[in-house]
Amino acid sequence: MLKDRLLYLMLAPGLLYFLIFKYVPMWGLLIAFQNYQPVRGFLESDWAGLTHFAAFFRDEHFWMLFRNTFVLALYNLLFFFPLPIVLALLLNEVRIEGYKRFIQTLIYIPHFVSWVVIVGIFYIFFTTEGGLVNEIIARLGFEKINFLLSGDWFRTMITSQVIWKEAGWGTIIFLAALSGVDTQLYEASRIDGANRLRQIWHITLPAIRSTIVILLILRLGHFLDTGFEQIFLMLNAMNREVGEVFDTYVYTIGLTQGQFSFSTAVGLFKSLVGLVLVVTANYLAKKFGEEGVY
Repeated sequence: MLKDRLLYLMLAPGLLYFLIFKYVPMWGLLIAFQNYQPVRGFLESDWAGLTHFAAFFRDEHFWMLFRNTFVLALYNLLFFFPLPIVLALLLNEVRIEGYKRFIQTLIYIPHFVSWVVIVGIFYIFFTTEGGLVNEIIARLGFEKINFLLSGDWFRTMITSQVIWKEAGWGTIIFLAALSGVDTQLYEASRIDGANRLRQIWHITLPAIRSTIVILLILRLGHFLDTGFEQIFLMLNAMNREVGEVFDTYVYTIGLTQGQFSFSTAVGLFKSLVGLVLVVTANYLAKKFGEEGVY
């Protein structure tokens, strides 16, 4: 440590971040097993055991929340997760450097836009009161569709927003992995008569397979994290039946109703599901000969 003290010094801010914002707050998980009262604090609040977990599983909203969260998470996994890989493969095939950088910049920009602005843009485009999309639908002779209040369109809208905002940013790691592929493999494949698609299938994808597996495992750890801010901004009385998820439910019962112990139990349950998914996916990855996260 003395020899590499400067490296450890550079590592210190990252370690402090995880210590202060990730590990120290774990002390607060205690209130999931207590009838927590802010006045009495962690140490003096009455112990409740698994009462709040049992109450949550018996709650009439449990299966609705689980279904909504699971379906949205599945949409993100099926439709969002593969897109950065496809975009990275397409960008990797672009040979004009200036054009490639322009496209990269264009698809990175939405990542830096807040969810408030993203939802605002969607509102302007999809509202029935002069929204561009509905105006086009009306001009074509069809009846306007109330996308923002429709439960049928809610999940599609949420997934579309995630894709638009984060798909470009997600290509960074895959592009970095692609830069490490040996170019001699492509040259040898061209001599053997392989076209671009064959090169992608037999060289590019196998070369980044371990990266894809690791990111998939990490993604499963956040499988039920559908994002509070985005969902909260899109929720209304008409789509709540399909849009209410664990994150918004925790906010409602925890901050607006003051049920701190119950909401913490809900959040802990969601985190435990993520932990089980990560451990299982990591085990299966190693079982099939891939590198796991640990």
